[in-house]
Amino acid sequence: MTGAPEGFTYRVRKNGDVEMQHHGRAAGVLRGAAAARFLAEVEEGDPQELMARLTGNYRHGNERVARNHPRNRGR
Repeated sequence: MTGAPEGFTYRVRKNGDVEMQHHGRAAGVLRGAAAARFLAEVEEGDPQELMARLTGNYRHGNERVARNHPRNRGR
């Protein structure tokens, strides 16, 4: 398992808004300048990574630390 984001899709609506989905469920909508900036960035990089970052649906890197926290050790 690489931890890379996956399962994101997007579509551009007729009015220029960008609708993002994660595994078929609505994850966010970008409008106006944010939508235009998103479309420009998609051309340059990894769209999965970008959508994960924009929707806040990505690993934060603290999962292992949280598991070792005293309040979680008994679980």
